[in-house]
Amino acid sequence: MAAPGASRKISAASARAHTRKKQKSSSFPVIRGIVSKLSVVLLVGVVAWLYNAARPPPPNICGTPNGPPVTSPRIKLNDGRHLSYIETGVSKEKARYKVIFIHGFDCCKHDVFPVSQEILDEFGIYLLSFDRAGYGESDPNPKLSVKSIAEDVEELADKMALGSKFYLMGFSMGGAYVWSCLKYIPHRLAGAGLVSPGSNYWWPSFPKNLSSDAYRSRLAQDQWAIRVAHYAPSLTYWWNTQKWFRPLSVIAASTNILSDKDRELLPKILARKQYQAQVRQQGEFYSLHRDLIVAYCSWEFDPMDLKNPFPDSKGSVHLWHGSQDQAVNVSLSRYISQKLPWVQYHEVPDGGHFFPHADGMSDTIVKALVLGDQ
Repeated sequence: MAAPGASRKISAASARAHTRKKQKSSSFPVIRGIVSKLSVVLLVGVVAWLYNAARPPPPNICGTPNGPPVTSPRIKLNDGRHLSYIETGVSKEKARYKVIFIHGFDCCKHDVFPVSQEILDEFGIYLLSFDRAGYGESDPNPKLSVKSIAEDVEELADKMALGSKFYLMGFSMGGAYVWSCLKYIPHRLAGAGLVSPGSNYWWPSFPKNLSSDAYRSRLAQDQWAIRVAHYAPSLTYWWNTQKWFRPLSVIAASTNILSDKDRELLPKILARKQYQAQVRQQGEFYSLHRDLIVAYCSWEFDPMDLKNPFPDSKGSVHLWHGSQDQAVNVSLSRYISQKLPWVQYHEVPDGGHFFPHADGMSDTIVKALVLGDQ
């Protein structure tokens, strides 16, 4: 037993080991600090990069010094924006029926249905087609909404002196916005036609299994693009312009969404190449991406809650859809027509999304619209 106060001898090897352990343990906080700082720097860098990548460039406004030229007539709206339009058919003064056409996604005023001159003349139809906000030669609307599209239609009718009532016809996503007009300006409509109309998968009245099945029937890249537009709209520009994942198929000009019948109509559809560059000329965000966000946002109303705008039978609403439409699942239009018995539903056997371009179909659609049950 060692005497009290006696000093304990430590070997040289033990001393060296103790020193190494002390140095090693003291270096851990330093390493953790460096890693922590690097993580913060990396996170800030990623956030800054994503912020910049998600910000669209400013719009290339038509008619401005560095913007595209204005080649078609335009009206000036009360908020200062311009809407560009084209007129076909008989003159307004001679017209028995005045029809406004709402174009679809990634389209413009020139994509109006090819109604024959014979039908236009025979029935006295005046047909007005316009560029929706941000498309073609119409100014972008920073406050674009489901309601603002109906307001643009009403103001266009007023500026063009169409009278107290007019007919409305919309194709694809333009067809979806006919619901907006039926909601907000039903008193201005003499009749309405929805052709291959888009539907919002989040409209409350759709049964969950129905909307889910219709959603999953779309291409995977479209499912992701729509999901981003609905849940993270601020990332819509980034998602559809980055190079890691495929954007919405229409934006990528993919033909994978075309049915066999649509492919047969390609020669007619491709005739739009002569004006296709005009569609996105003011910027993809201000035309395509905002359109996508509005179409798939949480709408202020459910179309299936709408009341019959023509209870006196002095007008009618028609919904046309091709049974083989691969761009917009026909099951949703079938369900809507069941929920709204006042909608006259026309399903085109073997018809694809672009069936109105088949011989004679546009004539049939416009005659049903203006004649109703006559």
